[in-house]
Amino acid sequence: MNFRLIFIFLSAILCCISYSSFVLPAQDAGKASVLRGKKVYEQYCLACHQSGGEGVPRLNPPLIKNEYVLGDKSRLIRIVIKGLNEPIEIDGEEYFNPMPAQPQLTNQQVADVLSYVRSSFGNKASLVTLAEVQSLRLKLK
Repeated sequence: MNFRLIFIFLSAILCCISYSSFVLPAQDAGKASVLRGKKVYEQYCLACHQSGGEGVPRLNPPLIKNEYVLGDKSRLIRIVIKGLNEPIEIDGEEYFNPMPAQPQLTNQQVADVLSYVRSSFGNKASLVTLAEVQSLRLKLK
């Protein structure tokens, strides 16, 4: 019997098990965050940003593949927590409706809803973590 082949085979199996024990729970946690975020979105965001994230022309900006959604997470977190009361321009169009602050949302809800937005409507950006929201909220106080 070739012990070297057996050793390589067992090592490969252990690597796969180790990898899946770290990656799968993280993927499950990400999916759970996005699912929770969808509920938050439906309750607090849908009326202005619409079910498909398309927004309302000249009033409420779209959440589809734009720099505000896909870019700096801190800016996005700040907008949800503190609101935005100035016009913004996205893809050459200005939007004038103020974004009301959402201070009633917990840190987890903010992370979840932004993870949902950043991974929905054709967006493919990294999730927002609870730690990122907690850290920024402390700085904003």
